[in-house]
Amino acid sequence: MSILDSSAESTTDTPTRAQRRTTRSLFGTVPIAIASSVAVTLGLVPPAHAEVQSGEAERAKEKAPQKTGENSTVSSIGGGQTASTARTAVASAPASYRVQNGDTVSGIAGRFGLSTASILALNGLSWKSLIFPGQVLALSGGAVATPVTAPSPVPAASKYKVASGDTISGIAARFGVATSAVLSANGLSSSSLIFPGQLVTIPGMATAAVNTPHAVAPAPAPAPAPAPVAPAPIPAPATGAVVALTDEMRANAAVIVQVGRQEGVSDQGIVIALAAAAQESGMRNVRYGDRDSLGLFQQRPSTGWGTPDQILDPRFAATAFYGGPHNPNAGRTRGLLDIPGWTSMTVTQAAQAVQISAYPDAYAKWEASARAWLAQLG
Repeated sequence: MSILDSSAESTTDTPTRAQRRTTRSLFGTVPIAIASSVAVTLGLVPPAHAEVQSGEAERAKEKAPQKTGENSTVSSIGGGQTASTARTAVASAPASYRVQNGDTVSGIAGRFGLSTASILALNGLSWKSLIFPGQVLALSGGAVATPVTAPSPVPAASKYKVASGDTISGIAARFGVATSAVLSANGLSSSSLIFPGQLVTIPGMATAAVNTPHAVAPAPAPAPAPAPVAPAPIPAPATGAVVALTDEMRANAAVIVQVGRQEGVSDQGIVIALAAAAQESGMRNVRYGDRDSLGLFQQRPSTGWGTPDQILDPRFAATAFYGGPHNPNAGRTRGLLDIPGWTSMTVTQAAQAVQISAYPDAYAKWEASARAWLAQLG
């Protein structure tokens, strides 16, 4: 091939400098991407050159600052995501979401690539609304949120000024709150001390008044068990007068007489026992007395007369009063038959020797009645 032919071929396949200048002048004001396409179509540049220029245009576009409008909305939705990424996040979000402990509307929106405003609008919430664990929020228009009743607000805590004699448990009971709650609210432990004038926080009590110990009326204390009521005493007879036996007195007197007969005690000894029982208990088997005294003869368990159950058995009590060979408390108590010379004593002296009463002469007034009772009972 001649040099001329080579030059001609080159002229045919490759644009001349004049052509390139014309091309640049023609497309100088046309966007690069469009210019590249037109240039390829007209055969002014080969396809490879168009791809490069197109790539440069795309890189230039990426480097260009974002404008306001749709692009700014995308960046706010995804925190820097591209529009396609944001659309993918929205598409993958569930129709509804159950609120967990610690969740916020904005946090849920960010998790699923949604806007906070859209979740608020879908669920009829405002920017000041509260959400609660277990509440179901709609994340798309097709879901219906499950209404959750908000818990009642806890009243603000109030103060109580400690008065003399107060305890934490007593204060807690007065205001109807748990002792542990009061301890926790005040940074105290079960071994902490409180002092008069100290202010104690009462959690959950909005109306507890400071310096008002009776702001909340304490629950009424349970009524104490009624104390045993002593039966009306048998009036002491005048000297020589005889007291009529009631049924209860007659039954007890009969036991004293019967035990005396079994023990071989004389009528004088039985009269002494009847007079002693009349003075000590009114001939009634009472369950109370001075200190731990019990029964017909007011015998005391603490001084060895027997157990309470034994002393309250009229037969045991009568046997213990008589003493002697069958004394159930031999070596611990001394009965009538154990008193040396008792047979020569008056009724009052003999009864006092056994009973050792603070009123040694009180038995005398019952002697006439005792003799009459013995005559009635045989």
